[in-house]
Amino acid sequence: MFDALSDRLEGIFSKLRSRGYLKEEDVDVALREIRLALLEADVNFKVVKDFVNRVKEKAIGQEVLKSLTPGQQVVKIVHEQLIELLGSKNEKINLAPNPPTIIMMVGLHGSGKTTTAAKLANIFKKQGRRPLLVAADLQRPAAIDQLATLGSQIEVPVYTDRQEKDPVKVAQASLKQARLDARDILILDTAGRLHIDEELMNQLRAIKEAVSPHETLFVADAMTGQDAVNIAKSFNEEIGIDGIILTKMDGDARGGAALSIRSVTGKPIKFIGVGEKIDMLEPFHPDRVASRILGMGDVLTFIEKAQQTVSAEEAEKLQKKILEESFTLEDLKEQIRHIRSMGPIENLLSMIPGIGKQLKNVQVDEKEFTKIEAIINSMTPKERRAPQIINGSRKRRIARGSGTTVTDVNKVLKQYKEMKRMLKMFKGKKGKMGKKFKGLPKFMPF
Repeated sequence: MFDALSDRLEGIFSKLRSRGYLKEEDVDVALREIRLALLEADVNFKVVKDFVNRVKEKAIGQEVLKSLTPGQQVVKIVHEQLIELLGSKNEKINLAPNPPTIIMMVGLHGSGKTTTAAKLANIFKKQGRRPLLVAADLQRPAAIDQLATLGSQIEVPVYTDRQEKDPVKVAQASLKQARLDARDILILDTAGRLHIDEELMNQLRAIKEAVSPHETLFVADAMTGQDAVNIAKSFNEEIGIDGIILTKMDGDARGGAALSIRSVTGKPIKFIGVGEKIDMLEPFHPDRVASRILGMGDVLTFIEKAQQTVSAEEAEKLQKKILEESFTLEDLKEQIRHIRSMGPIENLLSMIPGIGKQLKNVQVDEKEFTKIEAIINSMTPKERRAPQIINGSRKRRIARGSGTTVTDVNKVLKQYKEMKRMLKMFKGKKGKMGKKFKGLPKFMPF
């Protein structure tokens, strides 16, 4: 996400930071390069022009150019303006005072509407709400089956009526059903087309008029860049939208849609899709995204992902094991499971300031995690608790059972030993460095 733009900006800012003194001409040169970088990232031309003008206005002031670190001051201004460009703050779904809250998903065919509807329902379910999905896309028979499958996967009911041909009637009937079943969130998956046409817009207007949704969310494929921005603008002018969900952000190295769409439509990005899995829909935080674009990481999202994965009870149990030096191979397998459920490892590394840049070209082979789990699973409970008893013959048996080699088994045992040594160091630091560790979140193992 934003890799190409992030690389370009990093090069520009490293030149600025390396200079102890900046002249107005230096800032002008940097801004010209930023302008080109944004245009190459497929950001709307008018948006780029306004952005660069705002940065220049703030960056060429005497208090910036004569400060002790003028280069860093310019970076700070760019960061602040990026946050403003992206929308300043996280915009949540507006919940109705009297349930159910009706959310209408709109967009073109292929943008990921149906999957995103299920992902959104999954988020609400995790928050303790009672969502109901509605298959109101009657143009594409497969859409009903797809939504039914996704609903079953996340254990959220899906309202369908395969006999009805009018999506307006389906929407009205689903609202009655939601009230009868005390469902507090109603998510309508509406039809899309390969292009905007009057028939589609009339249908969406009719649904909107019939059920009066509290939120109309436009779902756009981020990888289509300025096309997504222009289509969002058309949908807003034709039927009115309240927010945007950008899908396939994990595959968008440029980021032009995300950086343009708020300015062009005046509507906030509320969520971004960062992967195909059902739990890979994230609230959009402009400040965090701006930090990631500038290579500053995104620690808050990293912490939130970890807290969703590891419960406080599990964290305390792990902490106790570390303090008692009773961390076993079974615990190692459990920690690997938690890490993998947080998403692709490369994405996690990019959220840690400094790490993402250093490991940019390092490919993390997730098959290695599968191999480690297979090796541990091939051990007996006694071997997992006391790996020191694993001799040559046991290693050969474990290798055969896991479909690996004795070398692989030795490697896992060595990694486990090294991990235990590091955890022992953390234990030792606990007393001496208590104050330094005091502010860390509860899930951290020290």
